[in-house]
Amino acid sequence: MHPYADEGPRQVSTFGPREFQLVLLRRMADFQQDLVLDALAELGSGRAEMREANRRWQAMLHSRRDRRSAVGRYRSVLGPPERSGRRALGDLDTEVLSWPVPLWPSLRFEVVSLPGGGAVTEWLVRAPGEPGPDLRTVEDLRPWSCTIDEVARAYAPARPLEGSAPTRWRLGFVAADANGERHEVIAEFTWGLLQRLPHVEPVGDR
Repeated sequence: MHPYADEGPRQVSTFGPREFQLVLLRRMADFQQDLVLDALAELGSGRAEMREANRRWQAMLHSRRDRRSAVGRYRSVLGPPERSGRRALGDLDTEVLSWPVPLWPSLRFEVVSLPGGGAVTEWLVRAPGEPGPDLRTVEDLRPWSCTIDEVARAYAPARPLEGSAPTRWRLGFVAADANGERHEVIAEFTWGLLQRLPHVEPVGDR
């Protein structure tokens, strides 16, 4: 058994960047338990504390007394953003904020928000200046190796598909394997990070 698998939850009153990373891991544990256990070990944590952090996060999201916007909530948990700026989204002018995530040093947690603080997207992206993976074949699509925007660009045109739960997204696209055979692929992401390929089916030449 993994040494950090089933210890009791820490009794902590704060909820900060460490606890938020546990929230990210809780959703990823549905698909990549071994990777999550390794990440928990890196944090000196375990599944019980991960579940407790997620419970507290969900309580914040659904609290009637918490009137903070999504951006306000992230600021309170993660502190001042590392970077902030503006981005056009169609006719809308959005604010883009990002924070470092120590478990994934080359990534950032990015929130794109509308005027008033409502979030459009809340997910992991590649940090500015960090080299992304070289995505060419199906075999290059390894869990936790790439983000949803990187996959969408590398295997364009990719089709956005409905996710199976909040914070999950899926993309459908055609990609060749290392032998040049083409496949219909569905890639599933949690918090914007690749988790698995639930569908890879040869399609032949078109």
